[in-house]
Amino acid sequence: MARVVALNLPKSYFRPSLTPHGLSNTLLDDGKQQDFFVAGFGSFVDKTVLPYVNTAPSKWQHPCPHLNETCQSAFSYQHVLTLTDNASEFESRVSQQRISGNMDPAEGGFDAIMQAVTCKEQIGWRNVTKLLVFTSDGTFHMAGDGKLGGVYMPNDGRCHLDARGLYTKSHLYDYPSVAHLAEVLSESNIQAIFAVTGPRLSMYEELSRLIPKSVVGELMEDSSNVVQLIADAYSSLSSTVNLVHSSDLAPGIAIAYDSYCGDSETSGRTQGGECLGVRVNQQVEFSVRIKATTCLPGPQKVVLRVLGVGEEVHIEVATLCDCQCGDTQPYAPHCSGGRGNLTCGICSCQEGHAGRLCECKPEELVDAEAACRDANDTGPVCSGKGQCVCGKCQCNAQASGPLCKCDDAGCERHNGQLCGGNGQCKCGNCECHENYTGSACQCSLETSGCTQEGVVCSGHGHCACNRCHCDAGWFDSHCSRCADCQTPCEEHRNCAECRAFGTGLLWETCSASCNQTVNVVPASATDERWCQTKAEDGSLLIYLIERDKEGAITLTVNGKEGNTTKKTFKLVLSSVLGLVLFGLFLIIVYRIVLEIYDRREFKRFEKERKHAKWNEVNNPLYRSATTTVINPKYNGD
Repeated sequence: MARVVALNLPKSYFRPSLTPHGLSNTLLDDGKQQDFFVAGFGSFVDKTVLPYVNTAPSKWQHPCPHLNETCQSAFSYQHVLTLTDNASEFESRVSQQRISGNMDPAEGGFDAIMQAVTCKEQIGWRNVTKLLVFTSDGTFHMAGDGKLGGVYMPNDGRCHLDARGLYTKSHLYDYPSVAHLAEVLSESNIQAIFAVTGPRLSMYEELSRLIPKSVVGELMEDSSNVVQLIADAYSSLSSTVNLVHSSDLAPGIAIAYDSYCGDSETSGRTQGGECLGVRVNQQVEFSVRIKATTCLPGPQKVVLRVLGVGEEVHIEVATLCDCQCGDTQPYAPHCSGGRGNLTCGICSCQEGHAGRLCECKPEELVDAEAACRDANDTGPVCSGKGQCVCGKCQCNAQASGPLCKCDDAGCERHNGQLCGGNGQCKCGNCECHENYTGSACQCSLETSGCTQEGVVCSGHGHCACNRCHCDAGWFDSHCSRCADCQTPCEEHRNCAECRAFGTGLLWETCSASCNQTVNVVPASATDERWCQTKAEDGSLLIYLIERDKEGAITLTVNGKEGNTTKKTFKLVLSSVLGLVLFGLFLIIVYRIVLEIYDRREFKRFEKERKHAKWNEVNNPLYRSATTTVINPKYNGD
């Protein structure tokens, strides 16, 4: 099961960017993806010091003044969601993210990758195939760029996430270098997928060449192709096999590789530990030569592993620099059980034995490698799938034949299993178990899945691979239905009615037309197996159809109920009358309650009116219509 961490870039207000909401919706809308991976999420901007982000208080709070969206303050990297298979939680957490902004075109993606790789517990990495999906539409800062912001200390390659998932040491440690990222990704068996927009594609392709087991894909502006991009990238990564060794080799140890990649793009034996274009179930072989150029102070450990695979081979290397060559061990067990004497670490074989460990006869060593190849063949011995020992091929586990030419793991698969799990792969062909056939043993010779009531495919098809293949016009799993056919209930209705009650369309020719056995039983409880159809007189006919092994049909009739039309009419009429009467009842009750309420209110009003006490008060707003004016000059004359 693949594990994916999606690292999404918030917007910078100097350019349009990716939408994390759209990416999450597209990624998790693919139901098939949800079956084979879990996903986590983190986001990044850049170091939180000048000149990468604007630290002025107003700009720090609102780093995107030219956008109509509300931005969050800048941060270096924040881990948002630990790996989970809960698609709705993933979508919810991603949809809650807000964009942010920085000042320069480059961003702090390398800091984000370093924290996502090294913080194993916080991210939730497990020992499975691990993918890190890095999405961006910008360039990246790398080691040395931190000096512009006064950050001089080299990146320490450690986890520095706080309880909120924020990277807290971005202002102390410089950006990691490309080589540092390649080292931590390789050591953690994490394969990187750089999903970037078109203008940045060439830059990230150059970066990918420096990071083993990484690929680059072009991401659409709306992230609509993210699922296909990840699928293509994973296919490319899984078809490449890289064998590497630990980076902390002791001085004096040199390692060289030869690879035989079979039928892949790098077929033939080549130098180096890489095979390209490897197919599913294809076997590749690596020959590793470990050489000590000086005497080692003690045993040294060498670790070999395939990038992207959580398995390792540990080798202990020691040098024998002080050999007691004077002491000879006769008939040493080391020399094939006593076929020679061990002197100074080398077997001195007895007469009649030869080889490095005295495991061969002298005549077997005459042109031994030629015996392990086809005539005039200069390719690898034993077809590259085994070792030539004493002129004979000793094949690897998944190869067979005198020259190991047979691939016992290259057969067809069915339902994800070699030979469908119903056979053995021999030299590229499936040898099927009993009752199975087909190129991948996918076809069962049994007929139990085609038989119903003793009849194969209801007589309307043929059985192949334990499945019915119906004749034209017939369908369902047992070819028992057709578009223009009567149902079994319709087919036997007339016979059930005429044989049981002497009525219906066939009552005159019932004996000649109907050969079924009919049993009439008292009315009883029925289930979904019983047919319920309308008889000619409108009554309900209830009966059960049974077929024995010989194909004879028995009809068990459970009586007839009265005319269903009349019953339906009575039921509808009674329902309508009930509704009308109930409605009238509600109206009458409502009017009675309303009348009682009105009467009480009127009585209360009359009582208050009788007890009212009225006082005569002049209106303060009243003005008399007559105005008297006295002339001060008038003396009464």
